[in-house]
Amino acid sequence: MSFDLAAPRGPHAPSPPVPLAGTEAFRGADGATVLDFWRYALPDLRTNTTRGLLAEFLVHRAVGAPDRNAEWESFDVLAPCGLRIEVKTSAYLQAWGQSRLSTIRFSRLRGRTWSPGSGTSPDPSYNADVYVFALHTARNHADYDPLDVGQWHFYVAARASVEGLGQASAGLAAVEKICGDPVTYFGLGHRITVCGAASGPD
Repeated sequence: MSFDLAAPRGPHAPSPPVPLAGTEAFRGADGATVLDFWRYALPDLRTNTTRGLLAEFLVHRAVGAPDRNAEWESFDVLAPCGLRIEVKTSAYLQAWGQSRLSTIRFSRLRGRTWSPGSGTSPDPSYNADVYVFALHTARNHADYDPLDVGQWHFYVAARASVEGLGQASAGLAAVEKICGDPVTYFGLGHRITVCGAASGPD
């Protein structure tokens, strides 16, 4: 499920998050710090959940977004120009043993939105102006370096192209068909801008 925070909020909306430095201590936890928690929660950048967050982080930086979206919003990154960006991630290798490389597929292209006034939308929809399909290209664990952004390929498409697929998920061949050649991290911001010009925010 996705959530649309552009809608009016209810009376119990949380206050904005305060950025943490990592040195903050948990009271009554024997000296444990926020950094200790981060090390516990995100020890391996190769896991599916964390790899998705890492891809969002790279897109966030590529477009110069000032803030991270709340995780329940209906898209992943809001560019300073107003473009709504959805980030989908896939990889050949996983954090567990495999008998063969994973088939590349990007799922959940559509999602339901939510607002305090109307609740959950009846039907799933495409909720971003631009879609970034982030593929980690490492094919053996000896070469897999989660800190090397050069191991990512980014395919970028305007919403109309993704809608044209008429699918809730897409394999690599379908993504290549609508996106063309991928770009590296250093070309990502420009490609998003180009695709955004073709789509544009509502």
